[in-house]
Amino acid sequence: MAREAPTERRRQILDAAVKVFARQGFHSTRVADIADEADVAYGLVYHYFASKENVLNELFVQRWSLLLEAIAETEQSEATPQEKLGVVAGFIIDSYRYDPDLMKVIIVEVTRAANSFGRTHLEQINAAYLGIARIVSDGQAAGVFRRDIDSSFASMSFYGAIEQLLSGWIFGLIPGSDRDFDEARELVVKTICEGLNQR
Repeated sequence: MAREAPTERRRQILDAAVKVFARQGFHSTRVADIADEADVAYGLVYHYFASKENVLNELFVQRWSLLLEAIAETEQSEATPQEKLGVVAGFIIDSYRYDPDLMKVIIVEVTRAANSFGRTHLEQINAAYLGIARIVSDGQAAGVFRRDIDSSFASMSFYGAIEQLLSGWIFGLIPGSDRDFDEARELVVKTICEGLNQR
């Protein structure tokens, strides 16, 4: 029987950690719980990761890097400002649609944990807000969006609305079908853009 490659083992441990963090919460999880879920020896987790904090860090950085790449690509596209915001909203919502446990971990354990783990990632979190703000600023410069609303405020409002939707789905407070996801994306963009549109 062939041995698994180190990258496959690492991925196996990360995937197991997502399940355990989503089920038990980061602070209630022990490294042994991750090892049990991954069906590997306890010491093997430490072979790849220094701590459970290191595991959470890697999960966040991997997913957030994809978001930053998506925002950067969208900024460079020929789409309208409204369409660009729609792409960003769609990326975040689809991230939850296709990997709800991972997004639950990122929202609950990182981006909303400003006094603990999230504080170490403020620069990366702010990079996403700044990218969205640039899309708004470009729309203002093009005369599409009104100039009397600060682009940073608009960005925070935009992301905050999406994060509230994700929280609603995570905690089962609002319906979460494919149709609900699609409608939510459209409504978030419509709500923000109608507030930003020139009168």
